[in-house]
Amino acid sequence: MTGRARRKLPTTEFEAALWAQGLTQVAGADEAGRGAWAGPVVAAAVILDPARVPPGLDDSKRLSPARREQLCAVIETAARSVGVGVVDADVIDRINILEATRQALRQALAALAPEAEFALLDALALPELALPQRAIVKGDARCASIAAASIVAKTRRDRLMTALDAQYPAYGFARHKGYGTAYHWQALRQHGPCPAHRLTFRGVAPCPRLFE
Repeated sequence: MTGRARRKLPTTEFEAALWAQGLTQVAGADEAGRGAWAGPVVAAAVILDPARVPPGLDDSKRLSPARREQLCAVIETAARSVGVGVVDADVIDRINILEATRQALRQALAALAPEAEFALLDALALPELALPQRAIVKGDARCASIAAASIVAKTRRDRLMTALDAQYPAYGFARHKGYGTAYHWQALRQHGPCPAHRLTFRGVAPCPRLFE
């Protein structure tokens, strides 16, 4: 191997310690879209099957859209359970993005069947949730089940943003997925926010709203 050392992929180290204690339903959970100007925040929770952990799991940000789609399909087939939570822009504006993210994570964990016995979370703890848990810094790059959840959350959110692009084509949502880009900013200046925008976000707030 030459050049830079090969980057280490997420492992099942955190899950294995819990499996060894007899906990078989260990869920990883993560979100996508927290920093976007438009669209929902989406969370996913994944309970991996120890005998069927998909190879190639990684932080979703490190994967191409095509690779995320491929892995998402594998995860949804091989995992013991997958749950998804979605919190829309109007709720984000009402309760703030941190609380909306926590709400989406709780929804995703509640959607699991079978239920989780333990949750591994990407940095953000859920103190109000009556479920044993551990928040792991950079968990999506270190923990396989959190990486799987990040892939599902990002893939599901990208699909939602593509659907919003068809509904509000002036903004290029399919192109930037609602994040703050120069193209998005220019569209906001020209058209004002649409109902999918988060009106409390700094990049959106200065633009007059045209949709009522």
